[in-house]
Amino acid sequence: MSDNQAIPGDKIAIIEEYEGGKNTFEDGHNVRATVVGTTEIDKKNRIALVHNLKFTGIPEVNDIVVGTVAAVMSSMIAVSINYVNNNRTKSNVECICQTRHLRKKNVALVNDVVVLKIIAHKNGTIHATISEPELGVLYTKCKKCGGKVIPMRDAIKCTECNWIDERKLSNNFGKSNFVKLGE
Repeated sequence: MSDNQAIPGDKIAIIEEYEGGKNTFEDGHNVRATVVGTTEIDKKNRIALVHNLKFTGIPEVNDIVVGTVAAVMSSMIAVSINYVNNNRTKSNVECICQTRHLRKKNVALVNDVVVLKIIAHKNGTIHATISEPELGVLYTKCKKCGGKVIPMRDAIKCTECNWIDERKLSNNFGKSNFVKLGE
């Protein structure tokens, strides 16, 4: 990258000379970038900052993302982001979403397509929520036979083997026009 371009983790300045500004963090010795963008050193106010590029595929706070569940842990899911505000992204970034506050056995399973809202960027990790009614699983299959499922209140039912399983379903579950899946 050129001298005034930065990617997350790049050293922008030394903390003895400048404070960290927008889109930066301090690691104890240096001011480093948290986003892909253009650096700016404000010599008058002694602040180093990074101007975010228009669209890098990295979602910002309050962005709506659609992705595929990559991992399920006891209190969170990891999601590979495919769309940011209905724009396809190939940035291969992931976010995590806390699920411990939801009283469901299975909020989502690996390979489910989910819609989330970005709530924070902390410690180099993108954090999301699934709590709002329009957020949750958009597409899934039966975990027992892989068959097609239909929604039933707070659960899904397989049309082939009749297996019933809990999921945190989005209000848009099964609506293919919400986002063009598979593009």
